[in-house]
Amino acid sequence: MKAYKLRATVVACALATLGGHAMAEEDMTKAAEAAVKRVLDATGLEFAGYMRAGFHGSSSGTQLGGYSLGGDLQFYRLGNEGNNYLEFMLGKNFDLGNGLKWGVHYMPTLNNGNTGTSQLYTEISGLDIAPEASVWAGQRWHRIQDIHIVDNFLAVDGDNFGAGVDGIPVGGAKLNIAAYTDGSFDNKNNGNGHSTNDATRLNFQLRGLPVNPGGKLTITGAVVSGTFAKGSNGNAWGLIHNQDITPEINNTVFLQGSTGHASITGKFYNLDTPGAAATFTVNPDGTVTGTPATAAGPQGGANQFRLADSINWQLGAFGGQALIGYQTLTPDGGTKITDTSIGGRISYGVAKNVKLLTELAVTQRNQDGMDTKTLSKATVAVAFSPDTKFWTRPELRLYATRFNWNDAAKSSMGSASNRNDVTLFGVQVEAWW
Repeated sequence: MKAYKLRATVVACALATLGGHAMAEEDMTKAAEAAVKRVLDATGLEFAGYMRAGFHGSSSGTQLGGYSLGGDLQFYRLGNEGNNYLEFMLGKNFDLGNGLKWGVHYMPTLNNGNTGTSQLYTEISGLDIAPEASVWAGQRWHRIQDIHIVDNFLAVDGDNFGAGVDGIPVGGAKLNIAAYTDGSFDNKNNGNGHSTNDATRLNFQLRGLPVNPGGKLTITGAVVSGTFAKGSNGNAWGLIHNQDITPEINNTVFLQGSTGHASITGKFYNLDTPGAAATFTVNPDGTVTGTPATAAGPQGGANQFRLADSINWQLGAFGGQALIGYQTLTPDGGTKITDTSIGGRISYGVAKNVKLLTELAVTQRNQDGMDTKTLSKATVAVAFSPDTKFWTRPELRLYATRFNWNDAAKSSMGSASNRNDVTLFGVQVEAWW
């Protein structure tokens, strides 16, 4: 899920509704954005967030969403989320004078009635020794880039207690350095039946290094060490290349790998995952709900590799995002799992505030010695939003989704495991600000 700077699109629409017809819609949007920015700048307040909610149904009485074979690139989200989720960032920035600034930031979450704390940190910037950098401590996301249609940030550290320095200038890029422990405000690692591990992690992110005309490279790395109930130390590395093909078309290539208890994203891997004896549900965003059994055993690490390519475009009324991905995971002492994913979402504006959406995808999972699992998905939707661009939110959708899978994939389909297909339908609103 994304957290964006405050946008005033909703405010502009409200002004239009209330009768501000003397001003063009685009001008009203700009005026509203400017007004909100002036208020936030003057007060030092920060308010940003993301939410989705609505009515979700299934023609067969099975689960209302979350259909996937389990791979990081295999959860195609349109008409497949089936939950109500909210996150919002509250912050206050204080001007201490002489260019010195201090801020406090808090992000609670609400997922189908389950509350949590995703971020809570403080930062200070404008120090004489590093005027362009900021120093922070607490629990903070360090998300770099996601692929929206599969609801996954492929490069991110954070989600644990830590501290670091952001924004160090290096050769036209910005360097972030951080250190983390294995705990968090939601106590993911140290209780609730999870295995106990004593681990630390060092991360760096070199963001936006110019390497070719229209192209920038981000380099990431992580080193994990500790005393583990099972498994070993690990490391992670990543290369992300963003290329502006034209002003309307952007392409991103991800090349990543990891070992041991380091995740391919740059976080910890398998420190707070219940063992096979636990009763739990893995949500589409990767969080775990339920009460793990006290008999849940410790988990090991893994060797992981990923190559993915994502393209985004907006050509007039025609916009979208597409993905092709390949990923492998070999658990310690286990057999290799290979995931493939190809799919995309297309939007097409048909009226001033109306667009048609289509999402198609085919995913496969192959585990050595087992039959290949296959899952296909097709979603059609009608969406209403302030304009017809792919990324414009808020967006209200009426959708219908059809899933088909082979016999080998039945075990991955939860309450629909006695079937080979399911149809979902619903009304959903998605917004960020």
